[in-house]
Formats: sequence, structure tokens, C-alpha cells
Amino acid sequence: MNTIITGEQAAGRKARVPLGSFSTQVFLGMAAGLLLGFVARESSPDGALSIALNTIGQSFVQLLKSLVVPLVFTAIVGSVAALRDLHGARRLVVSTLVWFVVTALIAVTIGITLGLVMQPGAHAGIGSEAAARPSSVGTWLDFLKGLVPANVLGLSASSTIDNGKVSTGLSFNVLQIIVISLAIGIAAVRVGPAAAPFLTFVQAAQTIFRRILHWVIRLTPLGSAGLIGTAVVRYGWDTLGSLSAFALTVYAGLAVVLFVVYPLLLLAKGLSPLRFFASIWPALQIAFVSRSSIGTLPVTEELTERALGVPRAYAAFAVPLGATTKMDGCAGIYPAVSAIFIAQFYGIHLNLLDYFLIAFVAAAGSAATAGLTGATVMLTLTLSTLGLPMEGAGLLLAIDPILDMGRTAVNVAGQALVPTLVARGEGILDLDRYAGTSEGLDYSPALATAAQS
Repeated sequence: MNTIITGEQAAGRKARVPLGSFSTQVFLGMAAGLLLGFVARESSPDGALSIALNTIGQSFVQLLKSLVVPLVFTAIVGSVAALRDLHGARRLVVSTLVWFVVTALIAVTIGITLGLVMQPGAHAGIGSEAAARPSSVGTWLDFLKGLVPANVLGLSASSTIDNGKVSTGLSFNVLQIIVISLAIGIAAVRVGPAAAPFLTFVQAAQTIFRRILHWVIRLTPLGSAGLIGTAVVRYGWDTLGSLSAFALTVYAGLAVVLFVVYPLLLLAKGLSPLRFFASIWPALQIAFVSRSSIGTLPVTEELTERALGVPRAYAAFAVPLGATTKMDGCAGIYPAVSAIFIAQFYGIHLNLLDYFLIAFVAAAGSAATAGLTGATVMLTLTLSTLGLPMEGAGLLLAIDPILDMGRTAVNVAGQALVPTLVARGEGILDLDRYAGTSEGLDYSPALATAAQS
């Protein structure tokens, strides 16, 4: 049951939020993590402080990831049922896929252009002895096989041996979960009235898991401190020196996509870019420090609906799909610049057909990165398609975590952008929510929870 909150009550609740707004708390957490990371790096990279930062950061990401499967499943099953009553549902799906391809092509074009202009491979301060074939290589066959669910939960188990100790862990493939959820949702719709109790259960489960999500989001400032501190301890910035031209090219491309292309697309739809970035800022912060689109998915979907005004029935479908197939950073800018870098490094000439192949892989192979942290699979998929030395990927692995921060933030921004553009084009975007004039849009967890009580 929704409760109307007066302005005075909202102000009172907001005043009780410690240390200001939610964004302020996250900034303070990141600043604390940065400071503690430098202290840990200088004192003892393997000391108690480093271990504490890593434990806090990884625990926070694990909490977010633990909610991905139930939230994606309940959201998509519910959205399939709701989409049948949503006007122009088929057009929404087609428009979403078209925008995914269009923005991917724009991103890869920017990556190719910057790679040719800035010539990062010609200015590499690294020797060929650093080249090594990566342990995982992406292929089109693996991608196609990955679409077929291994089980109804989309889960898989793997075992590793470290110092004679065997450890087994579970992982999930979000793309498979989406396939399963779509199948179950469509089946529930076809069954008709007999499936009504099941859909009611799914809706109730989604509400419960959303409430748990709010509790986890309260920990974002603490999690940000642990993640950013661990990044400083583990990677620092020392490794950037030898590949500074490559890193600069990648981040330049990411910046153009995020701060030029996306705002222009929003302006073309009559939407404020500043309001867009203010609304999704918490998701961008989590994406940057966690380096995981999947881990950020629950927050991205929540903000796309609550702060940007995209209808729940559509956002619950488009955002999870985008988290597996909408990768302008990992599948657009990065593989384009990397392929050109490796070709320049080895003195291999790329022709016009090669550049078309890079664009094709970016547009068609984004889902190959589904559920993964990093873009090694997408990079090796591009290299194998072009016939470039696979060992070239080993040249870039040293600074991959640093680049992955920016890549993931761009990925998440794009995953919120496309549903917003499509909803605006179809006339279903809640402009009051987008403009921030509706109640309860400050994404302080205390206010967000109160607004739904």
C-alpha cells in the first residue's frame, strides 16, 4: 500500500540521513577508500588493512550479485506479462535492439577513428616479451553455445586447485537467465488464467527482492571505500607508464561517448543530459569501482524506472537485456582501439574490410561479454575474427583493471540511456519523474524505502 509523504515529512526524513545525501556519502566513501588504499599500499600491500578493504569491497559486490538472479528472473517474467498490455510492445522491443546496434556502431566508429589518429601502437613503451596468449579466448561457437541454458537456473559450477586445495564455486550466465525468463514469461501468458497465481507470486517475490536491494544499497558508501581502496592497493597507477598512449586513447574514446554522444542523443529527444547523469550517478559510481555491469544491474534497473521515469514493464525487460548485450565500452571502444594497437605494434596493415569486421563484431558480439568482469573475451573474439596475433592481448592485460573501471561506467550509462530514449520516442516516459518533480526521487536509501512503505 502506497503512503503519501508530505513535503514536511520528506524533509524530516531527509534531515535524518547522516552525512548529507546518498551521493555525498558515496563520495566520502570513495575518498576514504582512496586514502586508505594509498596507506595500505605504502605500508603493506598484503597487510591487515589491504585484506580488510578487499573483504569489504568483495562482500558488497557479492551481495549485489546474489540479487541478480531473482531480480532478473522476476522482473523479466513480470515484464513479459505486463508488455502484452503495454501499447506497442513489439515496437518497443524492436526499437530497443535497433538503438543497441546504432549506439554500438557509433562507439566502435569513435574507437577506430581515435586509434588511427592517436596511433597508440606506434607509441608503446612495452616490449614484445610481455606478449602472452590469454587463458580464455572467445569464439563465436562458444557464444552461440552459451545461449542454450545448461539448466533451468542458468547456473554452472567450476572447480579450481590452489596449493593442493580444491575449491568449487557457482556462477551464473545472465544471458541464459534472460532466455529462461523470457520462455517462462511467454509460457505463463499463453497458459492464461491458470498461470495467474504464479504471476502473482512472481510480482510479490519481485517486491520482496527490491526491498532487500534497498538494504544492500545502504552499504554502497562502505562498499565503494573497499573497492576503490583495493584497486589502489592492487594496481596503483605505476603500470600505466608503458601503455599510457593506449590508456589515453581508450579513455578519450570513453569520454567522447559518455560526455558528447550520449548528451547529443538526449538533447535530440528533448531531454536534459544533466538530469540524466544526476539520476544515474549512483549506478555509475558502483559500476566504476566494482567493474561489473551485472553487479550494478539491480541499481541500474531501479534508477532507470524510479529516477528516469521509464515504465517498470519496459525497464524490467530492457535494462537486464542491456546488461548482457549493451557494452559500448567493453564491446565498442575497447576492442576497436585494442585491435588497432596490436596491428600497429606488430606492423600489420589493416584494410577497409578489417575495419568493417571490427564494427560487425562490436554490433553482433556484445553478448559474448555477458556476466563477465573485463573484456578479454570480446577482445580475443575481435582478434580471432581479424586474424591478429592472439598473444597481443597479453600486452594489454597489465592495465586492464584500470581501463575496465571506465569501460564499465560507460556500459552502465548506455544500459540506462537506450530505454530512456526509446520510452521518450514512444511517448511513455514519465517526464515529471525525469525532471525530478515527483516525490521520493532522491536516491537516498532511507527516502527510497520510505517512499515505498
